[in-house]
Amino acid sequence: MNNRIYNILFHTHTVSGIVISVVLYVIFFAGSFSFFRDEIVNWERNESVQVTDDIKLNFNKVLDSLNAEDDLYGRDIEFSKYYVEQRVAVSISESKDTLAPAASRASQFFYLNTKDQSKKTYLESYSLGEFLYRLHFLAQIPYPFGYYLSGLVAFFFLFAIITGVLVHWKKIISNFFIFRPFGKLKTLWTDAHTALGILGLPFQFVYAITGAFFMINAFLAAPSMMLLYNNDQDKFYEDLGYGHPHYELGKDTLETDFDLATYIEKTKSMWQDFNVTEIHIFNYGNENMHVLINGHLNYNHRFTGIGEAIYKVGTNELIYKKSPESTSYLDGVKNTLSRLHFGDYGGYPLKIISFILGIATCFVIISGVMIWLVARDKTNISEKKRRFNNGVINIYLAICLSMYPITALSFIAVKIWHPAVQYFIYGFYFIGWLILTLFFILKKNIHVTNKYSLLSGSIIGFLIPIVNGLITKNWIWNSFINGQFQIFFIDAFWIILSLTTLWITFKIRK
Repeated sequence: MNNRIYNILFHTHTVSGIVISVVLYVIFFAGSFSFFRDEIVNWERNESVQVTDDIKLNFNKVLDSLNAEDDLYGRDIEFSKYYVEQRVAVSISESKDTLAPAASRASQFFYLNTKDQSKKTYLESYSLGEFLYRLHFLAQIPYPFGYYLSGLVAFFFLFAIITGVLVHWKKIISNFFIFRPFGKLKTLWTDAHTALGILGLPFQFVYAITGAFFMINAFLAAPSMMLLYNNDQDKFYEDLGYGHPHYELGKDTLETDFDLATYIEKTKSMWQDFNVTEIHIFNYGNENMHVLINGHLNYNHRFTGIGEAIYKVGTNELIYKKSPESTSYLDGVKNTLSRLHFGDYGGYPLKIISFILGIATCFVIISGVMIWLVARDKTNISEKKRRFNNGVINIYLAICLSMYPITALSFIAVKIWHPAVQYFIYGFYFIGWLILTLFFILKKNIHVTNKYSLLSGSIIGFLIPIVNGLITKNWIWNSFINGQFQIFFIDAFWIILSLTTLWITFKIRK
């Protein structure tokens, strides 16, 4: 590689990294906690559930109850389990029966508790785990701007990874084994940036590709929908495998009794270790009533195995079957990208490793910015420019590093203010984040920002299991003895994380 190409790649890597650094840090920091989204939600609600994607619910009882509250005739009903928690999503369409009363024509969406059948709206069911999960793809910014911004950042991150590998290619192995903590400051940051960047390279590469795919696929697909499908959105998504069939309402009511549990068991009997994650009922109580059951095989049985069965209730006939044992190319691509991004196929070991690599990536981002600062802190650069550069990085670090204490403090807040609705979590997190950021900016001291963000986060982190025990009486040793692993995990997680960051705090030198 000649010097001209090297310089182009080097400066491109630097500029692309600096431009996306703040947003990328937010994405990876919140994304690291998102690996434990389900555990955070269950800890917050003091609930412990079986770790399975399979829907555990008395469907016949629930349907009878819903039908008694609001006539379901002629409506489409959907049960979905997105996460490992005690609630499932229920969606009820408006009635297709033109003679139905006005109350039955309004669609509904709510979360149903699988144990006591209580109902919660989306806002009532909002949680800190959901907040952090959605923050990692900037969903708090009005749709679709947050999605596209996070997707573009992921795309430019992929660009920064490729250019970084090309720049370091000749010395990528030798530099990996070099770490000079007592050398010059730029040498220290460069060694740390290179070593951790290489260690996390496969992880970062996977998340750059999958993140860009999920967040900007609609933007990239828009031209295809316009040119090839004449703006027929339903047909477009149906061919991509995201849509569901449509069945017209018949003239008469259903003559036979309907037992949803029978169809679920029939589907499970076709494929061993099959988890039912979605159930769609079309034209409830009508002669043209159909049931679609969707799910997947256990990940220890097959990495990507999506299955589907459709039954016509009037004739008790299986009219369509998609076996999870033979996955199509399209389903294989979509499901593989999804599994790789969520990291939900390897249990807790994979989640913990992914969290560590995610936080390590945050350090790679910070070290890259610090290299940029130290490289410009030279005597041949005017004092005015050096103060400006230092001020920019001070603001950058204040925004990024204050995420740790405010995240820890939010865990305490949602326990004290329970149930914490969406507006409370939004207000507490973003206002608290702003206050901490302004405090560190006004201090104008990078060392203070670094040290006291870690120290405050560590102290607050130690208080999290204590506050949980005081409020719920479910102390960490009780949750361990009672087998409530998800609750125990979050308490233990914060103790270990706080010990680690406290140790780092005492190792920091000015």
